[in-house]
Amino acid sequence: MTTHYQITPLEQLGDIETKQVLKATAKAHQALGELKGLAVTLPNQYLLLATLSLQEAKESSEIENIITTQDDLYRSHYPSQQFTSHSAKEVHSYAKALEMGYETVKKTGLLTNNTIIEIQRIIENNDAGFRKQGGTKLRNQQTQEVVYTPPQTADEIVELMSELEAFINNDELSDYDDLVKMALIHHQFESIHPFYDGNGRTGRIVNILFLSKQNLLGTPILYLSRYLNRNKAEYYQLLQQVRDTNNWQPWLLYMLRALQVTSQDTLKTIKAIMALMQKHKQIIKTQLPKLYSHELINNLFIHPYTKVEFLVSELGVHRNTASKYLNQLVEIGVLTKHKLGKDNYYLNTELFNLFAS
Repeated sequence: MTTHYQITPLEQLGDIETKQVLKATAKAHQALGELKGLAVTLPNQYLLLATLSLQEAKESSEIENIITTQDDLYRSHYPSQQFTSHSAKEVHSYAKALEMGYETVKKTGLLTNNTIIEIQRIIENNDAGFRKQGGTKLRNQQTQEVVYTPPQTADEIVELMSELEAFINNDELSDYDDLVKMALIHHQFESIHPFYDGNGRTGRIVNILFLSKQNLLGTPILYLSRYLNRNKAEYYQLLQQVRDTNNWQPWLLYMLRALQVTSQDTLKTIKAIMALMQKHKQIIKTQLPKLYSHELINNLFIHPYTKVEFLVSELGVHRNTASKYLNQLVEIGVLTKHKLGKDNYYLNTELFNLFAS
């Protein structure tokens, strides 16, 4: 087992794109392309971003044993800083970091170290930045044995992160396929381990942002951490296996498979959301035609748990009107009503169950 792994600039790795890797790359590209194509046809992509980014955040946080329920997740609200648990707050912070990173990449066309530092700052809610002191070691969670010692000095971390930043942003440095690059970048970032805390979650956001930067994903709706969370032991084992053997193929195949499966799963989820939206539109148009509006439908799908305040701010209606709307939607079976403390929450049960499955 190698605790001191020599981190090499990624463009110097040589010919790592084996036949198997290239075949897996083609399958992942096809699935990712279908997902991007479907997302482009949606009239309101923000609607998906609001719910799917929270699912990505939930799964990525679970990899670090930050566990929250769907219930806590959707009863919490980042803009008003109302959270039902500390874990729910951490998951919402992750989703906020993803959103901020995406907006920055979209505006600048770059994914810089400054953006990566800002992502980690939002996730961890501190300004520590890159590690400046030694002592960080990665341990086996079961045995507490040291499995890997990342770079220890501030100068080395800054130098390696500068090299990685160049690899991320300069397409001339290598002709590896972009999906292979994403897998390499993720491994390199986790091996540099530049922060005291939040490396895993920050690195998984970088995955999604790199795909967006390379125009392989229109909006960051890919639910990649779900696969990594479901196959967590293999994820950590293969990260370390590269350091022990310098054999990249198993890691690349794992990440390409994750991209393919996740794209296919996310595609199914989006289709199910779209079908449910149509169903709800028809029910409301038929039974409560005066109530129907695009804004109302959007509200019910941006917030699986909605409440009076959300309708007041998003539909521009009076509190009494908002309350009446929600109670009428309960009467026709579109929502169910729940009390939490002094607040009433209105649950879009069928949407909630889509994510709970």
